Amino acid sequence: MATLAKQVSLACHRLTAAGLNEHDARFDAEVLARHALVWDRAAYLTRRHEPPPSAFGAYYNLLIERRCLREPVAQIIGFREFWGLEIQVSRDVLIPRPETELLVETALGLLKGKTAEWHIADVGTGSGCLAIALAMEFPQARISATEISPRALVVAQRNAVTHNVATRVSFHLTNFLDGLAGPYDLIVSNPPYVPNRDLATLAPEVSLYEPVAALAGGPDGLDPARKLVPAAAARLKAGGWLVMEIGAGQSKAISGIALHSRIPLIKIRPDLQEISRVVVMRHNSKASPSRTFQPAS
Repeated sequence: MATLAKQVSLACHRLTAAGLNEHDARFDAEVLARHALVWDRAAYLTRRHEPPPSAFGAYYNLLIERRCLREPVAQIIGFREFWGLEIQVSRDVLIPRPETELLVETALGLLKGKTAEWHIADVGTGSGCLAIALAMEFPQARISATEISPRALVVAQRNAVTHNVATRVSFHLTNFLDGLAGPYDLIVSNPPYVPNRDLATLAPEVSLYEPVAALAGGPDGLDPARKLVPAAAARLKAGGWLVMEIGAGQSKAISGIALHSRIPLIKIRPDLQEISRVVVMRHNSKASPSRTFQPAS
């Protein structure tokens, strides 16, 4: 019988033939093998030169077939790690991305007193990853998570139960912040921001397997932001924060949106690829719109 390493190598060749680059193919072939075996990486590295259990081959082949069809690994194994947490996913929610962790990191810097009873809203919660991560970081916080998709809300609620924060996160089936009065110390959101014209250019893992409603942001990708910013301005406490994810090339346009609100743009944080990614706005009814932050060209 072929060793585990040999079977994983053959799977890697199948994945590259299906269009994955060599690095991703090698990584995904190993992850799916460890998932099939229910092994951690230490066990895999120790035993990869042994023949795998007899039932492994057929099950592993099914997993690799799914990945060859470009189904995301997170959906195949049922979860994605986010902020050190295992977040369950399905085709009904956007798979959490590493860059979205920057929203949590930013929130931690803004709300320094972790013991305070912060009032936080997560708009468009999807899998619930942001709301749950913030609930874990702020044990005294009260968090309201909104979502327009009933099926996504089921996933988010299940994740909240898994991580024992269901009593501190309330879920609301609504659009943006409709029906919620606040006031909030912090509003976070990873809204849809892909321009509609770019949807056809997305990788198959995204275009074929993730909900278009969680991606499509209108002609320039900022239609959801145009609704969210004034909704947040009406519900934030004086001095409260809006922390929102945006896409590449949208920093100037978001500055214009801020100019027409009572919630000036304070800064835009880049992600690890130096792409402007996280917008930070602060509610201050006395602030002059002319003093709003202007991003560099």
